[in-house]
Amino acid sequence: MVPSSSFRIALVVACISALVAVVAIYFLSNGSGHDDHWRLAVGSALAVFVGSWAITYLVVDRYVKERVDLIHRTMHEARGGRPALGNKNGHDLSAVDIEVSKWAEEKRSEISELRERERFRREFIGNLAHELRTPIFSIQGYILTLLEGGLEDPKVNRSFLQRASIGAERMIRIVEDLDLITQLEGGVLSITPKRMDLRKLVSEIVDDLRIRAAERKVVLRNDAIEEEFWVKGDRDRLAQVLSNLLVNAVRYIDEGGTCTVRAYDIGEQVLVEVADDGPGIAEEHLPRLFERFYRVGKSRARNEGGSGLGLSIVKHIVEGHGGTISAKSTEGKGTTFNFTLPKAG
Repeated sequence: MVPSSSFRIALVVACISALVAVVAIYFLSNGSGHDDHWRLAVGSALAVFVGSWAITYLVVDRYVKERVDLIHRTMHEARGGRPALGNKNGHDLSAVDIEVSKWAEEKRSEISELRERERFRREFIGNLAHELRTPIFSIQGYILTLLEGGLEDPKVNRSFLQRASIGAERMIRIVEDLDLITQLEGGVLSITPKRMDLRKLVSEIVDDLRIRAAERKVVLRNDAIEEEFWVKGDRDRLAQVLSNLLVNAVRYIDEGGTCTVRAYDIGEQVLVEVADDGPGIAEEHLPRLFERFYRVGKSRARNEGGSGLGLSIVKHIVEGHGGTISAKSTEGKGTTFNFTLPKAG
């Protein structure tokens, strides 16, 4: 039965009861069509109809709807965290059915979201443990070697201590990057946008990385950015964004490759493009590229010593400026990162 009002439910029950009474009287009279029998049948049916309707209406309205209203109030409290406002006329059962359906759908969505968060939490903890395991085991191995006699060997002790120090520095970078992401997400680390010259910042980052790029014969270009290209941003945080993207390009593109930074005026925003002609990234990796600890070439990335958090930090900083970031890539042709910033007036 479709949920309805108490009146309609009582009306349906009364009609059925009256019909049953007519049929019963007809058979009890052995199918006689005498007028007295018909008058008796009609009178009985009418009495049954009125009585059934009154009793059903009172029962449904007093007992059933009280419980329905309780369910309705409970749903509102569960959804809004506070009691629902009273309704003097009560709630129509069909309206309550709609409310229950909406509430059930919300709960299904919440359960799905909780499961997704749980999956992300397990994956995150597993990735974090894996990232820390490598430097911890390497440090432990070097220290054990030194304790077992390598400390007295001048050809070994200094080299092993330096390697252990590199492992400790990598652990520190991971912890610092995690702390930075946590502060950005929690709003503890605020972003303070100011009017700044984008071309000047890009030139400084490129100059800082030029020696590192030259070691791998990679060319960095500050191209197609006009003089005094003004944007509204936090200079230190945008320096992290550009540095992360350019370091990744230097780290992963082939020797002799090129990475170019460009910027375009697109109205109220500026589109910044960091493009390289490296090996590219497979399409299936692109949707997860900005997740924490997600790596495309896992073994190579870890050997390079990255924390696996750089692109996640970049995404948080760009979004903190009110912009968006995306990546497009073709295997064998290179990768391009695009992000937007508000243009300064």
